[in-house]
Amino acid sequence: MIDTAMRRAISASTAARGASSPNPPVGAVILDADGLVVGVGRTQQPGGPHAEVMALREAGDAALGGTAVVTLEPCNHTGRTGPCAQALIDAGVAAVHYGVGDPNPSAAGGAQTLRDAGVEVSGGVLEGEVRRGPLRGWLCRQESGRPYVTVKIAATVDGRIAAPDGTSQWITGAAAREHAHAQRGAVDAIIVGTGTALTDDPSLTARRPDGSMYPHQPTRVVMGWREVGLTARLRDGTSPFVHARSHDPHEVLALLPDSLAVIVEGGPAIVGAFLAADLVDEVHAYLAPIVLGAGAAAIADPSVTTLTQAHRFRRESVAELDDDLLVTLIRDQT
Repeated sequence: MIDTAMRRAISASTAARGASSPNPPVGAVILDADGLVVGVGRTQQPGGPHAEVMALREAGDAALGGTAVVTLEPCNHTGRTGPCAQALIDAGVAAVHYGVGDPNPSAAGGAQTLRDAGVEVSGGVLEGEVRRGPLRGWLCRQESGRPYVTVKIAATVDGRIAAPDGTSQWITGAAAREHAHAQRGAVDAIIVGTGTALTDDPSLTARRPDGSMYPHQPTRVVMGWREVGLTARLRDGTSPFVHARSHDPHEVLALLPDSLAVIVEGGPAIVGAFLAADLVDEVHAYLAPIVLGAGAAAIADPSVTTLTQAHRFRRESVAELDDDLLVTLIRDQT
């Protein structure tokens, strides 16, 4: 029962990705005394209620004597909102189960506060699944001091992103593009190089198939020294624009102190630079059933000269997107 509730909390937290930044995208579920789900919540925008409070509001009086299942240890501090640990105590819940302990010293301690109030508490519930879920970015920021970095590649099966004459639209199909836009709507920033910005004049917005915008729009970041004109679509005011005048990925990420997750979309040298700097946590490779045999490669990293220097990842999943495949790779920790 608790595991099922935790998976529902993880699912609920998905909608908070991007929108809650720089706060963690947390999900919470309230079970009544009989074990029935009576409240589900997720972290709101900064300054808004946290997941536990949203779930308690939905549960109402049914929370009394019930159980709270939360992806992250309930916070124990007062910021723009009150401590969630106290909110759970005030609601009269009898037990709290959480997935990951809060690594932030200013917010940690909620579990002990709950125990001191006589609430049954346990941590580590489905911790692996929680860490691989929407909390990935926030945990990366807390533990490494930088955002979680995903590289996006849309290529032919032989790793080409454009034909020799430069044509590239569209290598992947509509379903792959729809998925990629949904991912944009869940991160804090998109990073491209000046070459991509000047050649393609992309908007880098997160759009639905009907052309409407997702509620959350990422900051558009261009790295490099060449000027990006004032009429570029990146400067249309839809979302913030940052020109990072550097070729150093560490310096670029330092300009995004509130970002929890970013996507690097190219070009090949930019992707290669992030790989060479050992800053890539995840790869989304959208592969089309096309063979070109020539043209621009998806990645350019001259630091790799032999197989033993290859950047190695672990396959997390493979999904069909109509005729295309999405191969998701994550950092190999071995």
